[in-house]
Amino acid sequence: MKQHLIVLDLDGTLLTDQKVISEKTKQTLKHALEAGHQVMIATGRPYRSSEPYYKELGLTTPIVNFNGAFVHHPLNNNWGVHHTPISLDVVHEVVESMHDFNFHNIVAEVLDDVYVHHHDEKLMDIFRFGDPSITAGDLRNYLKVDPTSLLIHAPYEKVGLIHDHLNEVHAEVIDHRRWGAPWHVIEIVKSGLNKAVGLDRVSKSLGISRENIIAFGDEDNDLEMIEFAGVGVAMGNAIDPLKSIANEITLTNNEDGIAELLIDRLKLKS
Repeated sequence: MKQHLIVLDLDGTLLTDQKVISEKTKQTLKHALEAGHQVMIATGRPYRSSEPYYKELGLTTPIVNFNGAFVHHPLNNNWGVHHTPISLDVVHEVVESMHDFNFHNIVAEVLDDVYVHHHDEKLMDIFRFGDPSITAGDLRNYLKVDPTSLLIHAPYEKVGLIHDHLNEVHAEVIDHRRWGAPWHVIEIVKSGLNKAVGLDRVSKSLGISRENIIAFGDEDNDLEMIEFAGVGVAMGNAIDPLKSIANEITLTNNEDGIAELLIDRLKLKS
């Protein structure tokens, strides 16, 4: 069988709702590696909060973080570091415009540095994983460099209005996605970036063609990646728009959906 590249989103896909990799999925991915296939992670998370899973699986591939805004090889500095942040001017404009809406908070991440617009312990706890530097205060004053990503946390009833505003005013310079429940968050990266852009770079470096890519996802930040892959797989718990474009639909993240599909497709031992 030809070598395949297996691409894994983290939350809602590789990870169960308890944020762990099940033993069956872990063993199946180990069998895939032993059979000569490659395995990689493509996530909206920063590297610091995906590194433990990278190490747990014993991966040796590049990784896509921040939905394609940061792509690098944790084990090979010569592979290259591809970091594409958002212009600080654009961020200041977005932050300024958000004061016309009833938002809860805005978070900017510069790789592993975190800037929080309003001090909020509950929200900041989410970003403490990996022990980043955290600065709280008005982003228009404290943020001095182009950030990798921007997160807007808003009441559920305001998310649609903010989404429409970003489309109307900033569509040419940023791309944005909505997080799934329970956090009503809009995630922003520079225009033109998504997981497929990072995956394209990685797959070419590994010499694996698109038709031999099997990608798994569940949310709207996986849409381009699922469409790009030769076999795009939606988890059973995925949003309907992702299921509608996927080549395959597997079981949920709590039912070893990744393992079940790979065992069948790649003839792996279960």
